[in-house]
Amino acid sequence: MIEVVGIRFKKAGKVYYFDPDGNKFEKGSFAIVETARGVEYGQIVKPNTMVTDEEVFQPLKKVIRPANDNDAKQQEEDAKKEVEAFAICEEKIAKSKLDMKLVDVEITFDHNKYIFYFTSDGRVDFRELVKELASVFRTRIELRQIGVRDEAKMLNGIGICGRPLCCATFLGDFHPVSIKMAKEQNLSLNPTKISGICGRLMCCLKYEEEMYEELNKNLPNEGDIVSTPEGTGEILAINVLMQKVKAAVKKNENDAPTIGYYNVSDIKVIKTKKQKHKANNNDSNNSNKANNNNDNNNSNKANNNNDNNNSNKANNNNDMLDMPLD
Repeated sequence: MIEVVGIRFKKAGKVYYFDPDGNKFEKGSFAIVETARGVEYGQIVKPNTMVTDEEVFQPLKKVIRPANDNDAKQQEEDAKKEVEAFAICEEKIAKSKLDMKLVDVEITFDHNKYIFYFTSDGRVDFRELVKELASVFRTRIELRQIGVRDEAKMLNGIGICGRPLCCATFLGDFHPVSIKMAKEQNLSLNPTKISGICGRLMCCLKYEEEMYEELNKNLPNEGDIVSTPEGTGEILAINVLMQKVKAAVKKNENDAPTIGYYNVSDIKVIKTKKQKHKANNNDSNNSNKANNNNDNNNSNKANNNNDNNNSNKANNNNDMLDMPLD
């Protein structure tokens, strides 16, 4: 077991582990640490705690020191400088007529690097832009291209639910989201209803996926043939959360079907939709085989009749040739 503290550098950013180096930190306090990007100012989101070796990426870097009031003032000043740097970079991009959209600017705490985040549909040759920015800020310049999900996370916004975006408020990492999740939750597959403002599938589809997977294990599929307390019928619709189904049921074979709602525990699947289609396909194949056999038999009969007719004609012609002339 290793003692660590969890530090976050952005709101809803990823949490990184550091060695507290004998210091005791409280949740919500700040610390100065060294990262791959340089010296950073971060917030403690997980105070001193013990974790297993598997949870930590070695080598584990140490916290340089707890942050003080001067560090907080510098952080505020850097935020103002980032706004100024953003305006300057936008002006340079417009002047160079580059096909890129500037999203955000970050300045490392030690002022050794300015990081500019941008989006673009393709590759951008920004070598001249980097030179111009370096001549203005007199420090290292890094331009980093990001995707549309990262752009939404940085800019924030209001989702179709009326609340701030999950990725910008509490989601530390993006999790894979697939169209299968929307299908399992019986949602409309209209892209405008299941996509976020970034244009990708909404992250919230992942939240209840495990519960829907568990509930769907007990449910039949639409089109399945089931037995109910009132007779045999076909599933028309399914309510996953209430664990109920809507079915067209016949009490007797010759009766007209009636619509009813049944609990999953009260029904039993007789034939699945796949089995029903397979049976229909077999019937269709058998029918086609029978038709093909009939066609072949009729064709053979026709060919035999034609052969007989041709043979009779040839014999008649030969007989006429053999007749004596008067």
